[in-house]
Order: sequence, then C-alpha cells, then structure tokens
Amino acid sequence: MKAGILGLSLVGKSTLFQLLTGAENPPPGSRPETRVGVARVPDPRVETLAGIFNPKKKTWATVEYVDVPGVARGEGSALVDLPALRGVDVLVHVVRAFDSELAPHPEGSNDPLRDASVLDLELILADLQTVERRLERLAASIQKAKQADDVAERELFLRLKEGLEREKPLRELGLSADERRRLRGYALLSEKPLLLVANLGEELIADAAGYLDSSGLAEFARRPQVALCAVSAPIEAEVAELDPEDAAAFREDLGLTEPGLERVIRTSYELLGLISFLTVGEDECRAWTVQSGTKAQLAAGSIHSDIERGFIRAEVVPFEELVAAGSIPACREKGTLRLEGKEYLVKDGDVINFRFAV
Repeated sequence: MKAGILGLSLVGKSTLFQLLTGAENPPPGSRPETRVGVARVPDPRVETLAGIFNPKKKTWATVEYVDVPGVARGEGSALVDLPALRGVDVLVHVVRAFDSELAPHPEGSNDPLRDASVLDLELILADLQTVERRLERLAASIQKAKQADDVAERELFLRLKEGLEREKPLRELGLSADERRRLRGYALLSEKPLLLVANLGEELIADAAGYLDSSGLAEFARRPQVALCAVSAPIEAEVAELDPEDAAAFREDLGLTEPGLERVIRTSYELLGLISFLTVGEDECRAWTVQSGTKAQLAAGSIHSDIERGFIRAEVVPFEELVAAGSIPACREKGTLRLEGKEYLVKDGDVINFRFAV
C-alpha cells in the first residue's frame, strides 16, 4: 500500500510521518520538500509463526508513505502536478486538534472540521483544472476524428466536471470500476479514498470518540470512501522513547487500547479493504497484503508471477489452527490443512503454501 500524507501547515503531519517511518527530522531552516518513507505493518502473527518455524528471516508487510509540504488555503492546485502523489492508493489528511503557543494555527483557531473541508475543496479545485484541460484536448481530438473512445471519455469527464463544480469530491460520484480504470492515469486526487487523522492534544485523547463526534469529524467521515481515526503525536513521540513494557503501561494509564500509529495503519487497511495472508518455512515467515476477495491464483502472483502462471493448488490452514496444532504435519493429520483451487477466496490470516509447476 502507498499513502500520501497531506495537511494544512503546522498540523503535525510531518511529525506523524516521522513517527510512522522512523525518518529523521529535516535540517533546521531547510526548504520543505516531499519525503518518502516506509512503515512496517504491525502483525503479531509473524512473530508467533517465527516462534514455531524458527526461520532465517521475518518479513512484515509494509506501507510506503509520501509526506508532501503543508498546503495553504488557495494553493491546492500546486498538488496537481506533484508526481509523488500520482501512484498513492489513499490520502491521509491530518487535521489539527491541539493548541501550541509556539506554533499557532495558520487560520487563527483550531477547527478540524473547517480544515477537513478546506483541503477537500483544494483537492476538488485541483481536479477541476485537470478535468477542464482534458476536456479541451478531447474536444480538439473529436473535432479531428470522432472516435468512439474519445466521445465516451468526454461524457465521463463532463460528468466529473459537473460534480466538481458542485464542490463534490469525485469519490462521492459513485464511479464504476470501469470508470475508475479509465481515470487511473490522471491522478485525480479527490477520487482517492480519504483517511482523516485527527491529531489531538493530550487532554483530548482519553475521550477521543467524544471529541470526534462533537467536532463534526465523525459526521464528515460518514461520507463514501472516507474513514477517521485519532492520534496524539505528542503522546506517540513520548511513547517512542520508552521500552515496550513502559510504553504499554503509559498507554494503559491514558486508557488507550492500542498504539495510535497502529490505528492509522489498521484504519487504512479497513478503508481500502486490504487483508494479509502468511507464508511460513525455515527460510522466512512473511505477511503479504492483498485485496479482500482476492482469488488464490492472483494472491500467488503477489509472491511471484511464476507461481501465479504455474499455479496448481494452494495448501491453506487458518493461522489459529496452525498455532493450535503446532506444525503443518499436525494440521494435515487433524484435517485442518485444506487443498484449495485457483478460485478460492483468500481470507485474512490464511497461512498458505502454493504448489506450482515450473
């Protein structure tokens, strides 16, 4: 998965990026620029399986984060030509809900719902520029040679233009899978799923759900392809300095059931409908990310295209069953190891061994 982190200036998004990826702080006084980092997807199942198989290597699924400079009101159109955002699967919009005398909010007050709406509008205006340019080119092309594909695309882009002019993000237009495929090369930002991350002050985190509701963010997140979660970057920064035992105790004192950074990644997976299956062996225990509903043969291709082409069958056992039995042979004896064909829909936590012909 690849995610783009966006936000207005001074909302804490770069701090969140650094905490997620372990990236170093940029040098003081340096010019803001796009940064890319990788975060490991927390999955205790990998550690558990490694305890059973004692592999040479453990490999977790990863998320690539792209952190772009803060956007000021009226500057969203600058995002349209940013190559770093073209390939992201989800936009992570960080909104501010903390006070700081050292870094006052650029708008003069904290209002995360306002900020969510402001950046959404900036993305809409950026997309409108892209759509209008494409319509101009299509009009010229159709005038020269009235090709059916150009006419169909023009109809689609006119529909996009009408929605954007009503200040409606493209993710809310109910586009079909075929229409989304047609748009894949245009980097239309308001069409991408959106994860809102409320960066809360420490005094708000204990009742985060209450704040999300009272601020209006919970209602905003009920829109199509939008999700919401809360973190507190100051707390996460403190936790990052502690050993695991002290960190767990610190979170417990604050009433937090899971690390905020894990919540960001988990919510992203849920928004995109992603799951993980696992492979095991003496060489490696590894988690692989696929779309929910992926068939076994296609899932095999996430490991290697040769495995997908030569697919024969998949040997599948649920993670819990493997842990309970203690080994693959024991699962085979108990009948919990199943043989599945290429049409099998992979489930989260499936431990799979793919059989294939070279």
